[in-house]
Amino acid sequence: MPMEVVETERLILRPLSGADFEDYAAMLGDPEVGRYLFAEGAMSREDSWRNLALMLGHERLRGFTNWAVVEKSTGRFAGRAGPWQPLDWPGLEIGWALAREHWGKGYATEAARAALRYCFDVLGAEEVFSYVREGNDRSARVAERIGHELRGGTVLRGVRCHVYAQSRR
Repeated sequence: MPMEVVETERLILRPLSGADFEDYAAMLGDPEVGRYLFAEGAMSREDSWRNLALMLGHERLRGFTNWAVVEKSTGRFAGRAGPWQPLDWPGLEIGWALAREHWGKGYATEAARAALRYCFDVLGAEEVFSYVREGNDRSARVAERIGHELRGGTVLRGVRCHVYAQSRR
């Protein structure tokens, strides 16, 4: 069963698709976006393709993944956000990545709040995490705004991260 479409005040969170590739690759090809992700810099088109395929495969295997984040007012692709839990990941995570032209608009917080509700209400999660790369102060603030608490640090795939989490209330 495909993931639901979720709407917020300003955003449509819909399943990612192959039609998103050019916008997705442009976002991940921006070194300023990449430096806050696990990619550590700009992703090539080939790596962006593999990353999109990874997201789509994750949905097939788990039943959920990040959504495409789309502005309601323009229909423009703004990024990705949503639940994520690959093999051997330490817990159900919500993550977000936005194209740089959409930074500072509050979209990450809006999408993360919707993803958090989805994890608790639809996926039945008892606890949800966000792993924020050290130095990514913007994402740390998003995690705090949605109610996550800093629980410490860890290293995931060779990247030092702050661990933020929230339990079902």
